[in-house]
Amino acid sequence: MEVTNVAVLGGSGFVGRHICHALAAEGYRVRVPTRDRERAKELILLPTMDVTVADVHEPSQLADLMRGTEAVINLVGVLHDGRGRAGFQAAHVELTRKVVAACRESGVRRLLHMSAVGADAAGPSRYLRTKGEAEAVVRESGLAWTIFRPSVVFGRGDGFLNLFARLLRLAPVVPLACPNARFQPVHVEDVATAFVRSLGDLASAGKSYDLCGPRVYRLRELVEYVGETTGRPRWIVGLNDSLSYFQALSMEMPPLKQILRSLDMLMTRDNYHSMKVDSVCGCDFPFGIAPVALEAVAPAYLGNRTPRRRYHGFRGQAGRNEPVNGE
Repeated sequence: MEVTNVAVLGGSGFVGRHICHALAAEGYRVRVPTRDRERAKELILLPTMDVTVADVHEPSQLADLMRGTEAVINLVGVLHDGRGRAGFQAAHVELTRKVVAACRESGVRRLLHMSAVGADAAGPSRYLRTKGEAEAVVRESGLAWTIFRPSVVFGRGDGFLNLFARLLRLAPVVPLACPNARFQPVHVEDVATAFVRSLGDLASAGKSYDLCGPRVYRLRELVEYVGETTGRPRWIVGLNDSLSYFQALSMEMPPLKQILRSLDMLMTRDNYHSMKVDSVCGCDFPFGIAPVALEAVAPAYLGNRTPRRRYHGFRGQAGRNEPVNGE
């Protein structure tokens, strides 16, 4: 069945925006629900994009949203367990059940679902367990599903490398929990391309794909790289397992928790448990895509945070900027 109309849940998020741009570039008509149109303002300008105010947790609104589409992409997820709809169970498992039910009610047969590397109903963290439970719901749905399981996703505006950049700006010394946790970061545009190509590839139905970049890093290496790239090298103190757990526990204590959450720098015990599982892949990137290396992309947006970049930015605003070393 040819797909021309797609509903994207979570389309206003970091990965979602890139997927929506990629879909629009390929001529798909895309419907994006949001509770706040301001969050999706950059999507409103795309010619094939229909941004509509809706609550995807309400089954009737979800079914109405899907009518007239041939495929649904579910990207909704949270990194920290919260209350109600902001919790792992509601965002990952219950919403996925609602999405499957709405697909059936609306006659939508194609479902693309975002999961995560390491998702496992028997995993060590609630994040990984609920991601694994959601995968089971999708697999048992009877729909033409495809599951994507990326490692951490990087790119301009990400919440991963930019998190380290903010941390290094604030702290002269970094006590780093789980310094040997392993990641295989994947570029957001590669993830978006995989989703779009899957829509046009009937052979991808009923399959799961791990999405990882070309290189594995330990967490300490990533923080050091961000320090070098932003011009803020810091002394990194790797914490042992007990101290890593204690750091996560202390960050959950009020009012520190509220402060860190407002800065988007919160680490919880569930994050600690998640990092017990390496976020790496042992497979090729699907659909013939050659994944982009982190070093080829990150300097373009992390480099803007350096004092030297800001200095030249101020000169540019004053009309006095001149190219320096090709910049």
